[in-house]
Amino acid sequence: MPKPVRVRFAPSPTGDPHVGNIRTAIFNWLMVQHERQQGNEASFIVRIEDTDQGRKTEGALEAILESLRWLGLSWDEGPGVEGPYSPYFQSERLPTYNEAADALVASGWAYPCYCSSERLETMRRGQMDRKESLGYAGHCRELDSASLATWREEQEQEIPVVRFKVPRDGTTTCVDVIRGEVTFENRLLDDFVLLKSDGFPTYHLANVVDDHAMEISHVLRAEEWLSSLPRHKLLYEALGYAPPLFAHLPMILGPDRAKLSKRHGATSVLEYKQRGYLPEAVFNFLTLLGWSLDDHTEIMNREELVTHFGLDRVAKPAAIFNQEKLDWLNGVYIRDLSVDELTNRIMPFLEEGLPADITRPIDREYVRQIAPLVQERLKTLADAPDMVAFFLQESLSYDPALLVDKQLTPEPVLQALKAATARLQSLDVWQAEDLETLLRPMAEELNLKTRQFFGAIRSAVTGRTATPPLFETMEVLGRERCLLRLEESQRLLGAVSSL
Repeated sequence: MPKPVRVRFAPSPTGDPHVGNIRTAIFNWLMVQHERQQGNEASFIVRIEDTDQGRKTEGALEAILESLRWLGLSWDEGPGVEGPYSPYFQSERLPTYNEAADALVASGWAYPCYCSSERLETMRRGQMDRKESLGYAGHCRELDSASLATWREEQEQEIPVVRFKVPRDGTTTCVDVIRGEVTFENRLLDDFVLLKSDGFPTYHLANVVDDHAMEISHVLRAEEWLSSLPRHKLLYEALGYAPPLFAHLPMILGPDRAKLSKRHGATSVLEYKQRGYLPEAVFNFLTLLGWSLDDHTEIMNREELVTHFGLDRVAKPAAIFNQEKLDWLNGVYIRDLSVDELTNRIMPFLEEGLPADITRPIDREYVRQIAPLVQERLKTLADAPDMVAFFLQESLSYDPALLVDKQLTPEPVLQALKAATARLQSLDVWQAEDLETLLRPMAEELNLKTRQFFGAIRSAVTGRTATPPLFETMEVLGRERCLLRLEESQRLLGAVSSL
């Protein structure tokens, strides 16, 4: 009977979670959900790699967990969800790593190294000058206990690091689920550090020990760790552990094929949340960075992604992060929301982003009337405050020149606005269809093009030249507000005409 699938997402709390990190979490999560859909036992573990104490950032852990929750990536074991393999913070598992390091030293697979940081830096500079491969030269590797003690005193290093004794010759062949067999020459691998002098393990030791202890079946991680795979395989063999299956996910690059950075757009998942992207759109988009169902399907909901997900569809080449595609995809998801759901989602952005002179709290029911008018034009939820502000402002501020088409002078526009106002004051039912029926014939009566006439009314009631459909907008604005704004527009235009 096959072992249950157990995968882990193991971020370091050193900053806001990068889209590449969260893409890795999504792939792990999808693998577990797919297995469960097939009736198999599977678990998604979140383990925090906080052994590099110097790089820990305040608030980073909270940002990581918030990103996972925002995208709906619930975990079965990890922070706040205790399981049989706790603790899930590596800083709380130090005795386990020390035991493993001691065992490796005792078996001859590792050794203490007392070389000072100054000596290591001198060695590194020499290697660079000679254009040699960078890495530890192995000074402490063959020293007997007496020589090692003398060397320790010379270096004034009381507490050593522990290094792994990599074989000097031969090759190490590893199997990657995505890339197949990959072979590395051992001579190009230096004796890497397992345990630092502060008692904290390096990534190499901690992950091998924890993945074994937590019975991880598959390690899905970024391609940048592929070069570490031979080190990890040697460690598994030295410790007598059966290794999990490894799958190194393709890199994510910008459109210029350079490493993804701020100049390509936001790189933190929480930035996309703050900018008004929908989690379902971001989830869909990130899943398709390196995985695909076929060569044309771009919109897939969570259930479809779970159903079809498999490592056999993960690509080897780097994935290209296309901001324009994400914007398009987000717009598609926004247009698919119900009116109630869209209203709920834009309310926090309105409360935060609308001008300070607009009364708070914002009337949700009124926003619900506005939402369908802007839904087609929204690319992100953060666009909503600017689009709907004129609906909620008590008074508008705009250049009266906005009212006058370039082919006209102020006087005929002023007369048209007066005529429209008088006609509208007699209208009994203030609905879009009735407004259009009343106003559309007036353009010809006033000897104006429809575009010119409607443009003047649009600017008068909204203070803008581009808005949602005019008559639906006027219906939502309401009779009183529209008439007041039309009268104010005549005052503004009259002042211009009299100059």
